[in-house]
Amino acid sequence: MPKNEILLKSVFEDLQLLKRGKVRDVYEVDEKLLIVASDRMSAFDVVMDDPIPDKGKILTKLSLFWFDYLKGMVENHIISADPAQYPSVCRRYRRELEGRSMLVKKAKPLPVECIVRGYISGSGWTEYQDRGSVCGIPLPGGLKESDQLHEPIFTPSTKAEQGLHDENISFQETVKILGRETAEKVRDLSLRIYETGRKLAAQKGIIIADTKFEFGFLDNRIILIDEVLTPDSSRFWPMDTYRPGGPQKSFDKQFLRDYLSSLKWPKKPPPPRLPQEVIDKTREKYLDALVKLTGEGLA
Repeated sequence: MPKNEILLKSVFEDLQLLKRGKVRDVYEVDEKLLIVASDRMSAFDVVMDDPIPDKGKILTKLSLFWFDYLKGMVENHIISADPAQYPSVCRRYRRELEGRSMLVKKAKPLPVECIVRGYISGSGWTEYQDRGSVCGIPLPGGLKESDQLHEPIFTPSTKAEQGLHDENISFQETVKILGRETAEKVRDLSLRIYETGRKLAAQKGIIIADTKFEFGFLDNRIILIDEVLTPDSSRFWPMDTYRPGGPQKSFDKQFLRDYLSSLKWPKKPPPPRLPQEVIDKTREKYLDALVKLTGEGLA
């Protein structure tokens, strides 16, 4: 696949497609999973018709960076990101897979998304204004939008099917779904991973305001799966322009969300078409995050 060629949807006729998510296509290969990051962009749980060039490659490279950085803390699902090392049935698709795919262990995903918030923003800020809490967790009075919390909080949510919205749930509800031991383990892991990632990002001039992790069971072990600390799963703010008291500049999809919120669009399908300027600026923000965090751009 030539540089900057867009992949909106992978079609690999020899491979068994298990799932086509908002962004990723997942195939089963020799009892392993092949995850392909497309250039699809979702916002407000709706997949846009207009892709963001190179987005899948940026997400893949950034996830691989973090999986490697965190491997001493938590086991992950990565086997290889080199198509030359994939099973032979993948060989004919090597060009499409290059730079945007991962061969991973087949874990059983937990039915809960593990969200950590270190700053008050987005839906958390909306709830705080109404009730003085975030996901039912009471917070001190007098906080401003984008303020740093005294300590990060764990605010899990359900996993919704495509086109539906995830629902925030309490830790007690998480215990009912996962069992207390598993719920406590993923809560503690999520907070530790966030703190580790937050510290490294701060050294690179980026604030990780909040993020989402996904875990799965592999042979009764909990491992980190999917993506980790990317602009799709996190709010990244530039440290040098951070000013509490309102929305922040960002290196993530918030720019796109803000554009969409300016339209008379009900935040459900069909999505509006995106101007080229919005597409280009969104790509630029994702690429900036990659370069700042890893020191490398795309090959």
